[in-house]
Amino acid sequence: MSGQIHSVRKSTQFKREHKADYGREKIKILYEDDFLIVILKPSGMLSVPYPGSKAKTAIDSLETLMRKRGTFSANKKPLVVHRLDRDTSGVMMFALNTEIQRKIMKNWQTMVTERVYRAVAENPKDKNKYLSQSGTIDLPLAKNAHNVGYVPNRADDTAKTVPAKTHYKIIVQGKTHTLFELELETGKKNQIRAHLSSKGYPLAGDENYRAKTDPFHRLLLHARSLAFVHPITKETLRFENPEPPEWEKYVKTGDFHPEPPVWQNGSFSQKSRSAAHTAYTANSGVKGAHLSKKALSSLDFIAKGKLRAKH
Repeated sequence: MSGQIHSVRKSTQFKREHKADYGREKIKILYEDDFLIVILKPSGMLSVPYPGSKAKTAIDSLETLMRKRGTFSANKKPLVVHRLDRDTSGVMMFALNTEIQRKIMKNWQTMVTERVYRAVAENPKDKNKYLSQSGTIDLPLAKNAHNVGYVPNRADDTAKTVPAKTHYKIIVQGKTHTLFELELETGKKNQIRAHLSSKGYPLAGDENYRAKTDPFHRLLLHARSLAFVHPITKETLRFENPEPPEWEKYVKTGDFHPEPPVWQNGSFSQKSRSAAHTAYTANSGVKGAHLSKKALSSLDFIAKGKLRAKH
């Protein structure tokens, strides 16, 4: 069953063929002391390895840089304390020994005083569904079999969920897209992407959440700032790196005739995809083999993952 629905994402294949630094993305060190290190992670780079992956990661790159600078040792090496999605860029922190790692992870909620993201999302077609200028999205998240987070609906009542809360503010609202500023009260996997998508605002460039635009051939999500109380010195440190200025220009201009993203260039029309999704929902309690081959092959990424998670 899994062999029928697993394939390389079209956006990933496109980046392999067209992204000049694909697989060779570089990090930038923003701050380093004897206890922790803060970097700028590029889009397209994993934060940390996952089983079976041979892709270059931020933690690998950081270790290489530290070795070149002569700051790496058995007792001083990068250790993960939080993550950014592969396609999310921005400010990220690592501990440099196990004691600091433990302190940071144990006290994360009180230690971190600011964690701000910027994102460009597609507007809902129905203006009545537009979000207010600021607010909070407080919806639980579940994970599908691809480990992608999503907000369950009534058909997913049995899905295991975790609480998730995202505070948002609209920076610029254009005719077709909106530039959001977001702060996480909880830091769950795919939280921003899943929360905004559930409100009809998929992020531009996001194949997983059925975006219809891909203006910069990357996910338009950036971890803009991180502020925290240093676990040893107790000094408050703050680091900020703004998102590309082209994002705001794009939102203000409006994209009324966008080029279809690479993942929509398949043989199935939107109508066929919608019909397939309806078929999945109707058969949510039935094994995937009961779906037609055509319906199964045109399910979106999240729906496929939900289907696999059930079987």
